[in-house]
Amino acid sequence: MSGDHTPPDARDRPHKVERSVALPYVPASVSEARQRLCHDLRAMEIGEDRVDDAALILSELVSNALRHARPLPTPGNPENSVGVSWRAEVDRGARSGGWVEIAVRDGGSSTMPRVARPSASGLGGRGLGIVQSLSGRWGTEMDATTTKVWAVLEISTKEPEDLTERFGLDACPESADVVALRLPLRGDSRAWSALG
Repeated sequence: MSGDHTPPDARDRPHKVERSVALPYVPASVSEARQRLCHDLRAMEIGEDRVDDAALILSELVSNALRHARPLPTPGNPENSVGVSWRAEVDRGARSGGWVEIAVRDGGSSTMPRVARPSASGLGGRGLGIVQSLSGRWGTEMDATTTKVWAVLEISTKEPEDLTERFGLDACPESADVVALRLPLRGDSRAWSALG
């Protein structure tokens, strides 16, 4: 994979990231792109449901480029590629939250990308419909040699009002012998407890 490999901003809770890479024009690039996007978004502490939505959007866009379009024209480079980029920004102090913009560039095709209306028994044709339903906005930009399909996903950063909501306390009324905690853990972190 070639391109920008810079990490998200250097703070403990990064608030923005921008990445642009050229991936090989092969099916394995779908999972490679997903893993990198998910890593960046989790580092920003974006909710797992929105990370999953962004990963699904990216998967659909890269899959469509590989299935329906030509590779990017890269003079002097014998490897075929597809361009993948994302930008994300979260403003933890604002009510609007933030956004993730995902874009995929390819060498174009004979038709413009559009939402299909497949039959109920059809095996394909739902990719851009999924992108449309998950994203706030999406679109296509074309020139003589490339096509770029992009989507923007809104991110909410609503902070929980109290500790019960924030840490997911589930206490049994009248009998506080059992308290269940849902802790936000990263990666392979483990939670330990001591009961007295």
